[in-house]
Parts: sequence; C-alpha cells; structure tokens
Amino acid sequence: MRTLTYYVAATLDGYIAGPDGSYDFLPFEGEVREAVLAEYPETMPVHVRGPFGLTDTPHRHFDTVIMGRGTYEPALKAGITSPYAHLEQYVVSRTLTSADPSVRIVPHDPAALVRDLKKRDGKGIWLAGGGKLAAALRDEMDELIVKRSPVVIGTGIPLFDGPFAPGFVPTACRRFDDSGVSIVTYRRK
Repeated sequence: MRTLTYYVAATLDGYIAGPDGSYDFLPFEGEVREAVLAEYPETMPVHVRGPFGLTDTPHRHFDTVIMGRGTYEPALKAGITSPYAHLEQYVVSRTLTSADPSVRIVPHDPAALVRDLKKRDGKGIWLAGGGKLAAALRDEMDELIVKRSPVVIGTGIPLFDGPFAPGFVPTACRRFDDSGVSIVTYRRK
C-alpha cells in the first residue's frame, strides 16, 4: 500500500513560510542541497530540474504530489501552471480552477482523495504543503520528514494549522554542520 509523506522545510519555531508565503529565508545550499537532490530529486519543480541536472533522474520515493492552493500559487504567479509535471499533481482548493489539464483540482475532502490514492499502485504520495492541508490530512499521514532550519521567524504559516493531535515518533535524524539544518523523519505511532 502506498504511503502519504509530509515532506517539508520548517523553521525552528515551526513555520513553513512567512506570513506572505515566502520561504526564501530557508537555506538550500551546500550539503543540504546535495543530500536533497540525491535522496528526493522528484521534489524539485520542473523549472529547476534541468539546472540541477535532474532532467532524467528517476523518482526515488514519490510519483504523486498533493498541495494546497497557497503552495501552488507561487508557481502560478510565475506563469508555471504545472510545477511538478513529472508527478501526478493534485491541488486542494475550493476556489481555484485549473488552466492546466495535468493539475487536478480537489474542491473538498482531501482525506478521501488520499485514501483512494493509497489503494492504487505506485510510489509514495508527497504532501508538499501547506499547514491547513497538513492538519486536514494528519490522520492519513504515514510519515513526516522535516528539514528543520536554524531560523526563527515568529509568525507565518505553521507546519500544522489545526487542533492539537499528537501521534508521531522520530525514527531518523541527519544533521548538516555547514548550515545547521537537520532532516528528521517521523513515523505514525
């Protein structure tokens, strides 16, 4: 059975983006970048796959991505209607209509979508963000992988924007001395 993994970058104080949706303050260079490109190449959007030398790199973990409108919006603003054309793409939004046939809009019940996707053959399902969608899908998550950066921003879009609900245990941690970033993997209890 396929798994749902929330793979995301976050600050020390638990934010995945600033109040305006920006995330350019999260480090992505040196050893961290090399590790991410080697281990999770399919998480790179189409417009950077070529420059990073990933054009023909096979998927290691995921063949499907689910994201909220706030995660999808920066690509649209840049004129990129299919940011992960190499993956099956779903955007959860009640108000968005897609201009690209390769992006499926899910207007309601993302949990039902995930349960259906898990029944199909394929690689894992990547939850790319955001915080409200992560909270809505928390009970469907099998794994949480957080690239924790040594940055504190005080406000913004939280890792989970929903009610208190414990349920994950750490299973692995990799630290990068050059940036202070750590990648921590958690599994559902």
